[in-house]
Amino acid sequence: MPIKKPHIQLAVIGGLGLLFDAMDGSLISYLMPIIKPMWQLSGAQTGLIGSALLIGILFGALAAGVLGDRIGRRKVMMYALFVYTAATVVAAFAQNWEFFFVMRVIAGIGLGAEGAIVPTFIAEFIPKKRRGFFVGAVAGFFALGYVAAAFIGTTVVANLPEGWRIAQLITALPVFMLIWWRRVLPESPRWLLTRGREAQAEEIVRGLEEGRLVPTPSKATPVRVAPGTKTPPLFQHLDLWRNGNARRTAVIWLLWLSVTFSFYGFFTWIPSLLVAKGMNITTSFTYSLIITLAQVPGYYSAAYLNERLSRRVTIALYLIGGTASAFFLSQASSEGMVLACGSLLSFFMNGCYAGLYAYTPEVYGTKLRATGMGSASAFGRIGGITAPILIGAAYPSLGFGGVFVMVMSVLGAAAVVVLLFGLSTSGRSLEEIDASPVSGIRSRGADDHEEDRAEPLKDEQPLQAERN
Repeated sequence: MPIKKPHIQLAVIGGLGLLFDAMDGSLISYLMPIIKPMWQLSGAQTGLIGSALLIGILFGALAAGVLGDRIGRRKVMMYALFVYTAATVVAAFAQNWEFFFVMRVIAGIGLGAEGAIVPTFIAEFIPKKRRGFFVGAVAGFFALGYVAAAFIGTTVVANLPEGWRIAQLITALPVFMLIWWRRVLPESPRWLLTRGREAQAEEIVRGLEEGRLVPTPSKATPVRVAPGTKTPPLFQHLDLWRNGNARRTAVIWLLWLSVTFSFYGFFTWIPSLLVAKGMNITTSFTYSLIITLAQVPGYYSAAYLNERLSRRVTIALYLIGGTASAFFLSQASSEGMVLACGSLLSFFMNGCYAGLYAYTPEVYGTKLRATGMGSASAFGRIGGITAPILIGAAYPSLGFGGVFVMVMSVLGAAAVVVLLFGLSTSGRSLEEIDASPVSGIRSRGADDHEEDRAEPLKDEQPLQAERN
């Protein structure tokens, strides 16, 4: 199927969800220099608040995977949006750090669910020739959210007496998107087929062919289910490690752990680290805004390369770039060098995510796709949770340079793993990838693209084959 207007509409819908997720999640790095002296927090308490959202994201991503494969992608997207916006509004009125911490954990549950389910949802709608670009571009909305958070931090948080509270209310505005989503958002036809709802899936796909979105029918509409259809078990996580999935899962989990550790360790602490180097809060926020802006070309350049170089090679390339940037940042002796190297690290780190968000949903079958994506994202959050705490505790002894040597080591190890063991998915339908044998996951050389360009198997029903 060629790319049509509904595909672009779905990309925008999913992208906006990720944009506001990122805006809310990134804002904490601009709130910490304000709330730390206000509540007289210790380094450990500050690090705990920095990790609060990630604790919630871990559980939210796990829940999204379980529920996404069981009740559908659409419902999880909408419930997640409501949870994080409601918790963010309540957090804006916190009077102590303990209550603020609890609300940030709850907001993280919504954020984690949204971030895990949107790439899965989008990947199941986009034709194989453009899937890597589209999913990477949708993930690029994260960068726009981080830029928005940096702008809010620089203009609202730093300049208004109660700016840190006002900023959180601003990030809760996307709750109004629920009205739009309920009206236009279809369910994934691939998921519907796994539940025996073939007529409904056919109706949605026919709408895509005709250039329109067909929203999922309401509960009042009768839904025919194919006889013999079984509800999948609530927990399928053991399947991630059997039936040929173990090596895929090991590679994906290591990538998520490495990238998330480095990303959150860097972006949670960069304003505070700049202050520690002698800058005032306003200057550090301005530098942080410039560094954050580098995320935008990082995401979209990687989205472009997802189709040109394959997801696996793109991820490795940006991991190597991040490794070099972290090394030069550790050696930076002037504010200009900090700004330049920090911007490069921002560029490459977010390019990694554009590759990861496109890559992860592809390596699992439809019945396991949301569980695989949610579990990988959740496992990665362990790195995100520990990074702010570890960096906060290690900074007094390691110093500015030592922190980024640690980041460099993590990224370099991940680059080696994905190059040696990653599965190439470019130019292949989700069904082809799911059918790949374990032996297909290996270090690949000059024949990569020949295999990637292999023609799909012909179906006896030409129209259905074209839709696939």
